[in-house]
This record gives sequence, C-alpha cells and structure tokens, in this order.
Amino acid sequence: MAGDWFADAVLYEIYPQSFADSDGDGVGDLRGVIDRLDHIASLGVTVIWFNPCFASPFVDAGYDVSDYLAIAPRYGSNDDMVELVTKAGRRGIRIMLDLVAGHTSIEHEWFRTEVAADGPDPDGDRYIWCEELPASGWGRAMPGTPAWVPSPGPRPGYYLKNFYDEQPALNFGWVARAGSTPEPWRDAVDAPGPRKNVQALQDIIGFWLAKGVAGFRVDMAFSLVKDELWDEGLAETAAIWREIRGWLDEAYPEAVLIPEGNEPRTGKPFAFDADFFLVIKDAHASLFDNHAAGLLPFQAPREPFFDAAGLGSTRPFLDAWAAARAADPARPIVLATADHDFDRLRVGGRTEEQLRAALVFLFTWGSVPCLYYGDEIGMRYLPDMPDVEGAICNPGYNRAGCRTPMQWDDGPNAGFSTAGADRLYLPVDPDPQRPNVAAQEADPASTLHFVRELIALRHANPALRTRASIEVISEGYPFAYVRGGTHLVVVNPRREPATLVAPPATPLFADGIERTADGLSVAGFAYGILTLAGDDGGPGSRR
Repeated sequence: MAGDWFADAVLYEIYPQSFADSDGDGVGDLRGVIDRLDHIASLGVTVIWFNPCFASPFVDAGYDVSDYLAIAPRYGSNDDMVELVTKAGRRGIRIMLDLVAGHTSIEHEWFRTEVAADGPDPDGDRYIWCEELPASGWGRAMPGTPAWVPSPGPRPGYYLKNFYDEQPALNFGWVARAGSTPEPWRDAVDAPGPRKNVQALQDIIGFWLAKGVAGFRVDMAFSLVKDELWDEGLAETAAIWREIRGWLDEAYPEAVLIPEGNEPRTGKPFAFDADFFLVIKDAHASLFDNHAAGLLPFQAPREPFFDAAGLGSTRPFLDAWAAARAADPARPIVLATADHDFDRLRVGGRTEEQLRAALVFLFTWGSVPCLYYGDEIGMRYLPDMPDVEGAICNPGYNRAGCRTPMQWDDGPNAGFSTAGADRLYLPVDPDPQRPNVAAQEADPASTLHFVRELIALRHANPALRTRASIEVISEGYPFAYVRGGTHLVVVNPRREPATLVAPPATPLFADGIERTADGLSVAGFAYGILTLAGDDGGPGSRR
C-alpha cells in the first residue's frame, strides 16, 4: 500500500470550473489555481484533490471523459498540470486527480469506433452491447442506475449506460455462474474486452503518476463489474482493483488510490488506501444535512447533530465509523466539510458562528479531513442555481448550489473572473455581505484565520491527527472525546448550553468553555481543544 504520508494528509477539494479564472472566459482553469497556490498553502493543506480535469464534452461536469490522457482545453494543457504539480510540490502540496473508471463519454474514441461498427469487435468490445433487450435486468433511467440506451449509430441494438445516457459503461465482464448459459453480451471478466479495459486503467494511472501526480480518487469505483447479484459483482470489481494495486506497489509504491465511498469487505486484502464517508450518505448526512439543499434519496431524513436545535445524534456516525474500522482499526477514513455533489456546511439558516464547532470536529476527529474550496471562508450553498453541466441529476436536490465561484474579494464577480457576469460558469453569490478571502485576511477573528489556526494545531499535535486513539466520553450535547490520551475535544453545536463531567484540562484552542467544580460549562455553539492535566499540550494557541 502507499506510504504513510496519506494518513497525516489534509485535503483540499477544488471544483476547477469555479475556483479561479485566469483568462477571462468565465470558467476556472489550472493557471488560476497556480496563481492562487499561496492561498492554498497558507491553509496548511497538503493535498489538492481536483474534480475531473480531462477532455470532455461536459455533459456531467467532466465526469464524461473523452480523452483520459489530455487536460481539457478550457483548463489548460498537460504542461500546465505538470507545472502545477511542480509548483505545488515546492509548497509541500501533492496533487490528486479524479479518475472516472466505470464509463466514458460517448465522444471517446473507443465509443465512436464501436458505435460505427456493424457488430462486435473480434478483439473484444470495450463497452457492453446487446442486439435485443434482455428479458430481465436494468431498465430504470435514473442517473447512476444501469440502463440500456438505443445505439445512436450504425451498430444495431443497445449499449449499457453507467450514469447519464451520454456515459456508456465500460465492459469489465460478468460473474460466471456454473450450469448457466450466459447471454452473448455477457463477457467473462477475463475475456479480451474486459482485459483491454483493465490494462487501459493501469495505463491511464501510470501516465499521470509519471508526471508527478500523487494518486487518484476513483469515481464510482465499484461500478466496474455489473451483476444482478450485487455482492458477487462487487467481489469481482474488488479483485480488479487488487490487481491494479499489485502493479502500483511495484511501480509507484507511494501512489494513493481512494474510492468514492467505502471499499467492499470481501475477506481479501484492501486495494484502496482509505474509505470515504460521502456527503450524500448517512454517516456524514446524519451529522450535517439540514435538508436546506433538498432531500437525499439514499436514506430517510433525520435531524442533523450539528444544528442549532440540538435534536440530532452522533450514534449513526459512530456506528458507521466502528463498522468501517472493524476489519482494520488503523484504516484511514476521509471525512469532508462538504463536496461538489450536494451542499455546503453553510446551508439554509446555518450561520458562520455555527460552523466553528463543526470545523473543530472535522479537523480533530481521527479522520483524514478534506476541506471543500470556499468552506475556509464560510461560503454559502446557493439555492435555485441553473442546471449547468448535469447539476440536477435528481429532482430532490441541485448540486449547482455548492459549485458556485470562489469568492476572492469584493470586486466584480467576487474576483473570480474578469468575464461579464452573463458568461460565468455559475452566478456568484449575490449577497453584498458574502464572505471573501481578501476581507477575511484582514480580520484576525475571521473564519479563514480560524481554519488556518485549527489546521496548524492539528499538524503540531500528533494526538489530533489520524493515527492517535479516540475515546468518546460524551456522544450527546456536548460531543466530547479524548485524542491520544492527552487532548480533550468538546463541541456543542446546539444553541442551548450544556455541561460535561470531565477531568481537569487546560484550554488550548477554545471559545465558550469554562471550568466548573466537576467538569466544564459549555456555551451554545462552543468548542474547545483542551490538554489534560499532566500534559503540556505541545505547540498550540489559545483563543
């Protein structure tokens, strides 16, 4: 597996369309990121994770790839990516890219070749084709659900999609079943078409690792082998990734692979370096989703723990954490402030004041934290944004609201671009009081300075990082846990005050925490990182 560096990483997710536009076309680009590297480095993050940057028609914001080996021209060139890798590296920052492994765009050369043919490729198809619709299996048209799509070209029949119709599923084969006669379109996992695709994944990964990229977050990582018996398909998919991992361990032992979601537990060695608690799934949503961005279809809505009303519970999160670590107690788990697929921390009525308890938790729990661009200044989720590049993939919520342009200053377009407002990728937050980097730089009490101090404290104290032990001493309001046996973390995200029976401790980074005879008095929205008696706490700051 990869080196130890990832366990101590702090990630920063950049949605490249919306971060910084250097050439005035209204869309962010790599040169804009290069120009803003000092800001990124000032946060203390150690890895930039980009959403897809490859050539694409952008039906699904770049998750429909037409050329895996070329940076999309609107972002720049391959040379720009190499320059970014080099200049970020000088600042101690690695670059991680998004790899779309289970499908391509219909504009990919592979698909164009197959759709123009009059039948199967004698050397094996890269996609999944049938001439007559199967009697059973996949027919729903919901994005993210496999379904058959009529061929748009000379080739007769249908192809299987993976997300939108314009994203045909790559062929990684099917589970073989003893005693059954497979339908002609079901290749075995070791058939020529599937093997070409496994080799292509390895070639793509190697191409970018050779240019200095540190690793990949793999989109829909477990969508490779399709099968009605879901667990069997997952097991075969995991086997493909273990094969790729074996090659990586030899060729690029420091490279990291992170899946979208949790890696299936198959009883075999892990192929990925961590799990990822997605914003759209219950472990994360039970903490932060206040439903102001819409309703997720993946679980029943519940009151979030980090909410002023104080009606939530940490139990769903703690149960998911324990389950994810059961097979390996040291396995890293990525936990993000937010991401490009749903909302932001600051959504609905949640104020900047309320963000601080959430941020303290996110950067001191035993996870690998990921800061979504703009959350360092408390950018808002914006409702009712236009459906740009497939942002509304579910009628229950609109992803565009968390993809709006980064707010750099109080100038036109919040400093994101010199283009006219009508040419921007998405509209800028219209609120004249919107937060921006320049204003918060000048304010020592700002969210920006708070995030910098918090990440610096994490770096300075191993007890606050990923590998230190976690002991929960209160799972309600306040939520309190001991890290590494030396540091007590207390957060109270509700409006009402709370009390905590706790051993003697000295505030290291705290607000609204007072010592009582037998513990702590914790104000509404308070937070605290405290050193337990007998420990000097290491480097740090008081607030």
